Amino acid sequence: MQKICFEQDFYGWTQQQAQFLKNRQLDHIDWTQIAEEIEDMGRSEKRQLASRLEVLIMHLLKWQFQPNLRSRSWQLTLKEQRLRLAKLLQENPSLQPCLAEAILSAYPLAVISAERETGLSHYPDSCPYSPEELLNQQFLPD
Repeated sequence: MQKICFEQDFYGWTQQQAQFLKNRQLDHIDWTQIAEEIEDMGRSEKRQLASRLEVLIMHLLKWQFQPNLRSRSWQLTLKEQRLRLAKLLQENPSLQPCLAEAILSAYPLAVISAERETGLSHYPDSCPYSPEELLNQQFLPD
């Protein structure tokens, strides 16, 4: 069997490497690339955490700073993002210690999105919501 090159056919490479592992053909394994792909998978989960927090925080800011435009759609977005965050953290409990750092990185992007959608620019310099508030399905800022 000819080895498939990672750069030329990523999907084919993943399937072949999986087969090599299943068949214990250890001399055919691309160990370095597999290690890098596993690391990338972990980074992807961390990026998903920050991305979901960004959407959640942006909608909380809109909720807080545009009370006259509050809608059922915003409530559902908040609920959805919180459920998706809870699921992500449940499936990846080692991401929990990364939550504070993810909030710090997500907040400036959430502010930009909120400014773009609302036209407002008077948001706090740092995230006004605690991790507990962000994950609490009942929490809505006044």
